[in-house]
Amino acid sequence: MALAPRPAATLIVLRDSPDGPQVLMMQRAKASVFLGGAYVYPGGSLDAADSNPKRILGKSEEDLVPYRIAAVRECFEESGILLLVDAAGREIAPERAEALMRHRKDSFAELLEREDLYVPAERLALYGHWITAPGAPRRFDTRFFIARAPAGQEGSHDEREAVHQIWVTPREALARAENKEIDLVFATRTTLTHLATFATAADAFAYARDLKEVETNRACWAQGKDGPKLFRRADAAYFEIHWADPDETGQSTYDLTPGVPKKLDRRVTRLIAPNPGMMTGPGTNTYLVGDENGMAVIDPGPAIESHLAKILEFPNIRWILCTHTHLDHSPAAAAIQAATGAQVMGRPAPSGQDATFRPDRVLDHGDRVRMGPLTMRALHTPGHASNHLCYLLEETRMLFTGDHVMQGSTVVINPPDGDMRAYLASLGRLLEEDLAILAPGHGYLIGDPHRELRRLIAHRLGREKKVVAGLVRLGEASLEELVPVVYDDVPARLHGWAARSLTAHLEKLVTEGAVRSGSGRYALVKSASPR
Repeated sequence: MALAPRPAATLIVLRDSPDGPQVLMMQRAKASVFLGGAYVYPGGSLDAADSNPKRILGKSEEDLVPYRIAAVRECFEESGILLLVDAAGREIAPERAEALMRHRKDSFAELLEREDLYVPAERLALYGHWITAPGAPRRFDTRFFIARAPAGQEGSHDEREAVHQIWVTPREALARAENKEIDLVFATRTTLTHLATFATAADAFAYARDLKEVETNRACWAQGKDGPKLFRRADAAYFEIHWADPDETGQSTYDLTPGVPKKLDRRVTRLIAPNPGMMTGPGTNTYLVGDENGMAVIDPGPAIESHLAKILEFPNIRWILCTHTHLDHSPAAAAIQAATGAQVMGRPAPSGQDATFRPDRVLDHGDRVRMGPLTMRALHTPGHASNHLCYLLEETRMLFTGDHVMQGSTVVINPPDGDMRAYLASLGRLLEEDLAILAPGHGYLIGDPHRELRRLIAHRLGREKKVVAGLVRLGEASLEELVPVVYDDVPARLHGWAARSLTAHLEKLVTEGAVRSGSGRYALVKSASPR
């Protein structure tokens, strides 16, 4: 079992300068067990005495009260800067803060009581959440707050935990780290990179104050053909590793290897078909759901003998569910049914798709499939294919998305069966579901499902704006003329596939009355303004 992280808080103190916002940074003593010699923001572990809500002025989420108090306490102890107010909410004078410096090693809780001072909740904006990776000698579960520096306070390092103190712009700090003048850890470097985008301290504070949600960054280890590797939130395998290895053993694999089953949790195993390619990624994901008392196969994939053999090694296959009938997802269903007698479920194939797929039970939106103690709910999600279904495992809230949501890329919407209006509407309906993780038809599990769905919607609508802008620029244009304009961020070798989704965008705009078409050419309707 990995070492449990200790709750902690960090305070990013910002002030303005002629060169832009400056941030207060402390160099930790080189002998420190944790981040020795690194430049960091003031911060540290929570104390039991940090939990008194009576010393918070203003509104604060109950669970963040001790973190806010700890952030201010640690900042005072390490840097001498005291971000406190009186009972009326007035910032304490610099002279008073200076006089209280002699108490920085005393009990902070007693100081607040004796001086009748308060932590101003609304002057500390929650900005980040970082958890130390397993394997470190100490681990911290840290909330990062942003605050603007109190007027007139310079502070000074404590010469024990912190041996040097600087006010520095984020860009300068990053440049000095690049030149090996100072040492920055990943979380500090990442936050400095973001802080460098703000013109003033007020802008940075306002950004943090208005955040609707704060991402948790919890690096994790996994094993694979290239040895142990550390994965961070931006890495494709990050959410899958956390889902498959909740105890942080570091023994989950990051490899996507056809023919090698991977247990994703106690109910679900993934088996990748040996059909890698530009449109299939590592191969089609087949999911085996259940146990020896009854197993469901979701998306059996192509009818490749070696893949069929691997699927049939699983015991007591009783159900076969297909998300849709493209040739990389459903053809193996017939052979598996013949070998096991399992019930086939899904929706009939449209013309031109897998004619071998004949469901014993046609599933409509909201239909449930009872699989012993488990329940799978079908969600009709047309767009990529008119008969596309996603399947929600209600017990774990894992959504099997087929090609409705893919990891690592966006799906092609290929008319006439593909429909961009239906696709966007289907994505919107999924936002109404309580989802924990997405299990796509290709690639790794996808975390933060609602954020991913909103990203996909925004991406498609952003592409639609480029279609309209392209027609404004070109006037009347053919599909071939529009592709390089609308997909100027996509390699030319993929423009053939892009043309299919562009056709879907244009058909949507024609249906909505924003674009007219004729003789293979498209133009904006004069009454339609650019979106």
